[in-house]
Amino acid sequence: MRKVVENQMFSLEILAWYRAHPRELPWRETQDPYKIWLSEIILQQTRVAQGLPYYISFVEAYPSVKDLAMAPESEVLRLWQGLGYYSRARNLHQCAKFILHELQGNFPSTYESLLRLKGVGKYTAAAISSFAFGEAKAVVDGNVFRVLARYFGITTDIASSSAFKEFESLANVLLPKEQHSAYNQAIMDFGARCCVPKSPDCISCPLSSSCFAFQNNLVSALPVKENKTKVKDREINYLVLTCGTSWVCNQRGPGDIWTGLYDFPLLENLPNAPWARQQSPLLFPKKYRHLLSHRRLYVSFWELEISQENMAQLKKWADLSGYQLVEERQLDALPKPILMLRYLNDRGI
Repeated sequence: MRKVVENQMFSLEILAWYRAHPRELPWRETQDPYKIWLSEIILQQTRVAQGLPYYISFVEAYPSVKDLAMAPESEVLRLWQGLGYYSRARNLHQCAKFILHELQGNFPSTYESLLRLKGVGKYTAAAISSFAFGEAKAVVDGNVFRVLARYFGITTDIASSSAFKEFESLANVLLPKEQHSAYNQAIMDFGARCCVPKSPDCISCPLSSSCFAFQNNLVSALPVKENKTKVKDREINYLVLTCGTSWVCNQRGPGDIWTGLYDFPLLENLPNAPWARQQSPLLFPKKYRHLLSHRRLYVSFWELEISQENMAQLKKWADLSGYQLVEERQLDALPKPILMLRYLNDRGI
């Protein structure tokens, strides 16, 4: 009985904190499953401050799942540009097509049926079913892992195969059936804004007096995550080839983390091509550092301008090598990795 009361108090405190610290977000003002789904996909591995402008842009461009399904993939990728993890955008687009063509535009309304959608995992399915359809299903994301691990003193490695089931079971026990949607929003917000990963303000936390981690000086040790992805360094050289207002571009193929996006040719032996032998030397490269989840990229952009006399040879070489000649005015419309954006912005293009 005491444990039940403690669990109820935890949930009530979380809800009270949420009511005292409201955050106005457009996807919280609707029960439209399309908009809730869109927000959840955008916010995967993305902070709210960064994701909000993208959400607004997507809703303006594609007000319904039908609008998104009918859009060309290149436009969807272009609108997603800068968010990273581009498989999310491709899955989003394919999922919209599936809902339109296979489900007659009707969004699945239960946790189990939502799990069948491409790119929708357990957390996203629980969020959509709870927020849009009123299903009493607890959400478990990184924020929830952290709050529960610290408060209840759970030392299970959250990267282990058994962790999700353990945390999901506890989360559902804590879920107040009458206020489950508000509670799900509350605990995620609590983890994102109060019980943050580093240097949380535990003194001001309403749960500190009963929090296991705070009382035992283990806040920095919980949650446990032992199987962290090892980040490897990689050097990349891009060759920026221009001829007048034409740029040589490369569209990344299937199976690539940047599938469908445009970048420049990778620099290997390209300067030895016939059209490059009598050109101006490669300019000193512009260097960038770029972080991915598992890679630390050190990228150099080498610039080489080709004379108009060699335009025909350049075009022939590009065609044979699978590259495209793109007019400078068209560059902005192409979907590009954020690395390309940074470089082009620095060039004033």
